[in-house]
Amino acid sequence: MKVLIVEDQFKLGQFLKRGFSERSYTAEWAQSCTAARDALAEDNFDVIILDLGLPDGDGLELLCEWRRCGFNEPVLILSARDTVDDRITGLNLGADDYLPKPFSFEELLAHVRSLMRRQSAVKQTMLEHKGIKLDLLSRTVRLRGQPVELTSREFALLEIFMQNAGRTLTRSYISERIWPGLVEDNLLDVYMSRLRTKLESGTGAALFKTLRGIGYQLV
Repeated sequence: MKVLIVEDQFKLGQFLKRGFSERSYTAEWAQSCTAARDALAEDNFDVIILDLGLPDGDGLELLCEWRRCGFNEPVLILSARDTVDDRITGLNLGADDYLPKPFSFEELLAHVRSLMRRQSAVKQTMLEHKGIKLDLLSRTVRLRGQPVELTSREFALLEIFMQNAGRTLTRSYISERIWPGLVEDNLLDVYMSRLRTKLESGTGAALFKTLRGIGYQLV
């Protein structure tokens, strides 16, 4: 399980990262809004622990930004703002849970486990985007109601984009998940060309955006 910790206090950030690592979680620590944006653009997380008072912005604004962009990772606010109004505001703006400081790590861990169980219970089996329907159970794809024949690699590639619609995915991020350990630079370009041919020809519009030297985005 992967946890993103967004916390600017050095000692607390270290404490949280060590605590989760000791319990076999993969924990990444970001100390600013900018670092948190970069981390979420690069990887997927099962839970995000979000402080509100960050050096380059307010955590609530960052939360709103994520929700507007379609990021649906569970977010637990961990903040010294502990009034009832603070909690209501955080939850209304898209947080899934709210734990005021100071706190017990075991209590935090219990909240995180609860969010993960809840997330697992509602995990999607059908992904949809702009007329594309990808069924994770039957491993089929339909475009505007018509079946699209994809190879297993093409399906895996499309699945990654459908799960991260709107995000810029780096070339290394995609390649490591489709061809782990393989370093052929042009292989991703070949598969992206095939995927575009099969999907964009049926929509008459560009579905994928190329960011030269960086990666791709499902728009």
